[in-house]
Amino acid sequence: MDKIQVRRFISIFLAIGVSLATSTGAWANVTLPSVLDNHMVVQRDRPIHIWGWADPQEKVSVTFRGAQVGATANALGQWSVYLPASKAGGPFAMVIQGTNTLTWDDILVGDVWIASGQSNMEFHLAKDEWDNSGADDWQHVVAQANEPKLRLLQVAKKTATYPMQNAITSGWLDCTPQVAASFSAVAYFFGRELIAKEKIPIGIIEADWGGTPAEAWTSLDALSADPALMPVFATRAHMMDGQADFFLSKTLAEKAAVAARAEGKTPLPLPWHQDPDAFGPGQLFNAMIAPLTPLSIRGVIWYQGESNTDVLRAPMYARLFPALIQDWRKQWAQGDFPFLFVQIANFNSLDAWPTVRESQRKALTLTNTGMVVTVDIGNPTDIHPHDKYDVGHRLALWAEDLSFGGQVEDSGPLFRQAAQENGQMRVWFDHAASGLAVKGGTLTGFEVAGADKNFVAAQAKVDGDTVLASSTAVPNPVYVRYAWAANPNCPLDNRDGLPASPFSSVP
Repeated sequence: MDKIQVRRFISIFLAIGVSLATSTGAWANVTLPSVLDNHMVVQRDRPIHIWGWADPQEKVSVTFRGAQVGATANALGQWSVYLPASKAGGPFAMVIQGTNTLTWDDILVGDVWIASGQSNMEFHLAKDEWDNSGADDWQHVVAQANEPKLRLLQVAKKTATYPMQNAITSGWLDCTPQVAASFSAVAYFFGRELIAKEKIPIGIIEADWGGTPAEAWTSLDALSADPALMPVFATRAHMMDGQADFFLSKTLAEKAAVAARAEGKTPLPLPWHQDPDAFGPGQLFNAMIAPLTPLSIRGVIWYQGESNTDVLRAPMYARLFPALIQDWRKQWAQGDFPFLFVQIANFNSLDAWPTVRESQRKALTLTNTGMVVTVDIGNPTDIHPHDKYDVGHRLALWAEDLSFGGQVEDSGPLFRQAAQENGQMRVWFDHAASGLAVKGGTLTGFEVAGADKNFVAAQAKVDGDTVLASSTAVPNPVYVRYAWAANPNCPLDNRDGLPASPFSSVP
């Protein structure tokens, strides 16, 4: 039994121990986790995993699309079956039978994606009390958001000290204007585009929490396996120092709101506070991701990084982010599924945004990963840019290429290599087959440095499918970088209209 199985055994034991001790019928009825329900999408072309709980030794059968598979609940009441892989389509009926019978008649077969990260993934499609503005053109978008092949599920915010077996969720919902309005804007645009192009059902599970760092979404197993990641526990200690102030401030704000309502006044919006528990290493993985890992999925879309730009966290992101990707793939045990992520956008900040962007770019060395560049569509004065359509669209390009074999250009120019040439640095790019283009006609944002790594602004020009950069202040350049600022100038695109990623050639 490996570590993951041991943790699952412990968590289910803790969950049902009291019931087993006080009742001869611990479950009474066949029960399933909240991610399995009527209206759900199950993953096509892969064995369909259905699992749950029943009385110990109870026989359970699941029937779907003409196939019936049975199992017997173990001593802890756990049962699990795998139905044959199924082609896309629906709706279909599913029957789960034990001492009781559950009959669902609206199951779709298609692709299931996990949408996770922090506030730019959580950012709702419509204007509401969480965000005062909504995505661009949200009124028109929401009014048109009837997508019968798109099914949505939201995981409630929760922390846990050990991996949970079940999550609190909204249940699977049809995509209607009312449902889409409070769903992730990025995930909605992503799913809508996949349906339009691939003509198959799409299910999206949203599990995100604004303001949270990557280490909270990574299992303790993965964090503890790398000694270089031990500082994440020190940053957690810094957060705990402010925990008492957090709860006091929250309590005072809530009391003020109650008093205002009692006087017939509109209370002031509660000030934003982050629950310190949400910063704890592994805490969000345990409560919001671990319960999803038995589910067959197509892949993950991820938008996070802003909370790792501070001076304590940014240097670790180059190891932490790849560790998270590899951890999730291990936990799901479904191979190297597509992991598509968004590089953090441009924003006026004194924190280490370029460092985190570079760490994200370097994570592309992992197989089946794709990165969306957003330094051209952010808002320098708003950490939550409202253009979520382009983010979802660019994620869908990666999905079409990696997941569907669509042979489309999915990225702007990505740094490949650089070499000194006659006192200049020549830069080669991947994703530049269509040619390079410069918005506004003037290529800015490039810098060069000698062996001392002191970078200075460079003159740059496109030369075929490469860029030449130089400066009279650096006669023997060794390194080159581009768009190396929190809010950079970034005019370089490919001729497919996709922006080049910031980069540095320093190893």
